Amino acid sequence: MAGRVIFHIDMNSFYASVEQSHDPTLKGKAIAIAGNPKERRGIIVTCSYEARAHGIYTTMQVHEAKRKYPELILLPPNFERYRAASKAMFDILRSYTDLVEPVSIDEGYVDVTELAKDRHALELAEEIQQRMKSELDLPCSLGIAPNKFLAKTASDMKKPMGITILRKRDIQKKLWPLPVIEMHGIGESTAEKLKRLSIATIGDLAAANTGLIKEKMGKNGLRLQNRANGMDDRIVDPDSIYDTKSVGTSTTLPVDETDEENLKAIFRKLSEKVANRLEAKELAGPTVSIQTRSSEWQNRTRSITLRNTVWKRDDIFRNAWQLFTKHWNGEPLRLVGVTVSNVAKKGEMTEQLSIFNFQEHAKEEPILNLMSKLEKKFGKSVIIRGTRSQQTTSESETSFSKDFLDDHDHERK
Repeated sequence: MAGRVIFHIDMNSFYASVEQSHDPTLKGKAIAIAGNPKERRGIIVTCSYEARAHGIYTTMQVHEAKRKYPELILLPPNFERYRAASKAMFDILRSYTDLVEPVSIDEGYVDVTELAKDRHALELAEEIQQRMKSELDLPCSLGIAPNKFLAKTASDMKKPMGITILRKRDIQKKLWPLPVIEMHGIGESTAEKLKRLSIATIGDLAAANTGLIKEKMGKNGLRLQNRANGMDDRIVDPDSIYDTKSVGTSTTLPVDETDEENLKAIFRKLSEKVANRLEAKELAGPTVSIQTRSSEWQNRTRSITLRNTVWKRDDIFRNAWQLFTKHWNGEPLRLVGVTVSNVAKKGEMTEQLSIFNFQEHAKEEPILNLMSKLEKKFGKSVIIRGTRSQQTTSESETSFSKDFLDDHDHERK
């Protein structure tokens, strides 16, 4: 893996920049993309750098943002416009190489190792940045590094319109003095765990006792320690965006909710949405998780991994509700969510026998015996277990994330 040259491209204030490009009269002004300002769920999705200069930030409540800066221009999101801009952005990247890995609608990795044999990486990055600006009228920042973690870290260092080279020999000076919370991949919860281990900086994590990290934080802790030391062997995989690992949904509540029956109805509705999306994708998974956010903005996640996989609404709801009632302390909630993770195609799943499904499998025994005979004669792939497919719900068909994936899927065909 030595000698790789990886770019991380991060579009700057993407939604806001697209709006300013679409309407040049908005350039130089403080604008923000937000939900319905009349509703509690109205929060700032993203904002221009001019707005940030006035203290506006992503996730800020709309009413709070307007109070802080009354001249703030609020715009509703236009997802079709953002999709078109995203497609154009990735088209430019793919004009250089097929080794482009989309991470989200506005960022991705590019492996330019082969290109860098003939052209200096910095020159190449400058060209890409200028093309984004001249052809799309959109600013971006680029990180240049020998691996994905350092490239992502580098692209965050200079915004907007920055280009940063980050080598392994630079990390001791540039990364190690920083608090662990500033490290890509570490959130508040992980930072708190590290704090309890007397690990405050990225350098502390890099130098920590490996045995202690493994004991207290498992494989993820060791992965983070490797990255703190500049080690990351992940390849740039153009297909990784299609590897769905979880399916979930959440909702911000119009009022701080404490009524158990209301919450139960909300969890049932969320479970139905997750079940519809799983059915649409023909996926199932063994892990059910719930997310809550209190009125004091305390985020909590609880999960359970089952013996068998789930994909039906009632199964998802039953486990989600049991998790919730077990861990909820009655505090007012402003957001709740349900997720099924570690998912895979139903046809690829092997269900474990249990006292609950033994009879069901026993009924299948004659069929299984026939399948076994056919496989012995004609080979393992002669028969595959099918799954009954229902019509995709309109919600699944029109979800923004699915549309974004479809754009890239069409590119591959």
